[in-house]
Amino acid sequence: MSGSELAASVRDVLAVDTAEFQAQAEREAERLKTEIRDGTFDNAEAIVGLELELYAVHSVSGSMRRMPRDLLGLIGFEKELGLHNAETQTSPQPLNEHGLAAQERELKATLEPAIERTRGDDITLVSDGMWTVPPTGETATDYLCDSVEQDGVRIATNMSDSVRYHTMANTDYPAGMRIDAPHVTLEAETVMPESLITSIQPHYQVAHAPDLPEYFGYALRVAGPLLALGVNSPFFPPDLYDDADDREIVEDAWMEHRITVFEDALNPVAEDRPDKVKFPPDFDSVDAIVDAVVDDEMIVPSTVEPAGRFDDAFAHFRHKHGSYWRWVRPVFDGASRSAANARIEFRPLPAQPTVPDAVSFQAVFAGLMESLPRVEHPVSGLDWETARENFYAASREGLQADLTWVTNDGTETTAIDRIYGELFEAAREGLEHRGLSTERAHRYVRPLRERVDRRTTPARWKHDHVAAAVDDAVPLAEAVWAMQSQYVDQQRETLLDGSFVDWF
Repeated sequence: MSGSELAASVRDVLAVDTAEFQAQAEREAERLKTEIRDGTFDNAEAIVGLELELYAVHSVSGSMRRMPRDLLGLIGFEKELGLHNAETQTSPQPLNEHGLAAQERELKATLEPAIERTRGDDITLVSDGMWTVPPTGETATDYLCDSVEQDGVRIATNMSDSVRYHTMANTDYPAGMRIDAPHVTLEAETVMPESLITSIQPHYQVAHAPDLPEYFGYALRVAGPLLALGVNSPFFPPDLYDDADDREIVEDAWMEHRITVFEDALNPVAEDRPDKVKFPPDFDSVDAIVDAVVDDEMIVPSTVEPAGRFDDAFAHFRHKHGSYWRWVRPVFDGASRSAANARIEFRPLPAQPTVPDAVSFQAVFAGLMESLPRVEHPVSGLDWETARENFYAASREGLQADLTWVTNDGTETTAIDRIYGELFEAAREGLEHRGLSTERAHRYVRPLRERVDRRTTPARWKHDHVAAAVDDAVPLAEAVWAMQSQYVDQQRETLLDGSFVDWF
């Protein structure tokens, strides 16, 4: 899409009647509630899925690369926010031994030929929480902030031709379009700062849609502990740091800066406007969940074209849901009436060092969703405020965070081994309840259990490497880039069939 065509598309979106769009979404929401009550969104069994984001680097230099659009299509990946991004997702599968195995096989079957094809263009696909080495000859600041005005419309130069994201820079919605983190301040004119980050997003589909609030509450309470296990972005591209001492930057680094990047880029700067990206509340009913999406502030309406799907009947609602950015997100959709489903999209986790690591998180999350509600685990009684504090503490400190958990006997604990001992046992029980053998369940749990035993996450691995180099008087930029080079080298050997713990 040319710049003028993109600008025209943005203007078309800006011309949509927001009030009428909202009214249509509200009417559709009432129909959706009726369908949920009638059982349309119920399913015979739990279903799982996974989204995986990557970014491209030069195979020799390790600097970030823009992905040619034709190449992205050839390897069967979808575009994401930045030109350097690529995304793939699995087909939904039943939560059982064969379904989880199929998830892993599908990711490998997609990635292996993609790796081979991109190698010919000197591109390496990287699974990581945040890129740190900008394109050769550019700074990260230039890459993230470069934009032009085309026919009165602000266009981000390095953003994919996603009309929705480009429109956000041209609406009255006061998106932050910034980063405010320890020793990092960045102001942009578009939402491109978000393209620093990449993630994995496990999906868990509940069997009985009216039970979604119960599962959602448990998902909120495991969000902190699972994020603490998965943290993977302690450093920004070095040129984004303010003028500060290298050791101070290392000491003050958070283990998962991806959380603050997403919030800073998209949340409004105006104090009287509610945040869009945040830790969501508990819900007491499915109707309340639907209402929360409908009542969420409109950013970018759109002309909705029917696609021949069952959920076209809720097309305006689904469009609003696309900007309902919560760290745990409820989803209602379905291409056909028989495929209609209610599920949880678990969004806290950054991209992981290997595919098996990503699938381990998917399996453990799904196992917890199976086990905790079934046994009515008392962690459901953990205060929402404490669950939220766990989440943000995990983003700052990873496994060193002070987390609070409610044990099987109803008492609170902050002992890390007790917390994860119960969490992994519950996940194992949930997986075995879905028919996995004990050996197979342990296979998914073990890589994450070893992270706890070793008190080491991908972020801690990165931080230790950079800290040691800085202590030896290596300049921060050189230390970060050396660490990133080693990360990519390790991943080349382990991405498809290895595990992060193999790196030790």
